[in-house]
Amino acid sequence: MSLSQPAELPRTFAVLWGARDALGLSQLFVEDGELLSLTGGAAQGRTAIAELMAGEFAGAFQRARLVTGRTRLRPIGTAVTVLLQRFVLSGLVDEAGQDAGRIGAVLCATLERLGPEDWQIVTAQFVVES
Repeated sequence: MSLSQPAELPRTFAVLWGARDALGLSQLFVEDGELLSLTGGAAQGRTAIAELMAGEFAGAFQRARLVTGRTRLRPIGTAVTVLLQRFVLSGLVDEAGQDAGRIGAVLCATLERLGPEDWQIVTAQFVVES
C-alpha cells in the first residue's frame, strides 16, 4: 500500500491501527523499511513489521485507539518528507488485563516518493511522548 501524499499517513495509520491490521500497517513501509514501536520492539522488513505489530495488537494494544493530534511535515527536496504526528493513545491494557489509561505518543516517519503518487515509509519511530 502506498500513499498519494505524505499528509495521508496520520489518518491511514490510525485507521489501520484501529482495525488491528498489522499487515496493512506493514504495507505502508518500503520492503526493507524499519520500525521502532511503542514497546521498544524493532523490526526491519515488512514481514518483521507485520509480526511485531500483530504481537503488540494481541497484547497491550488489543483495545487501544489512536486519536490524531498535531501534524508537522518537513519536505526535504521533492522525494523525501519527514512527518511528525502526535497521537493520544487510549485503551491500553496492563499485564492484569486492566485499563492502563492513556498516553501521548509521537510517530516520526521518513517517507520516500517512489513515483508520482507513491509514497512509502522508509523508517519510523512510534514512541511515548515525554
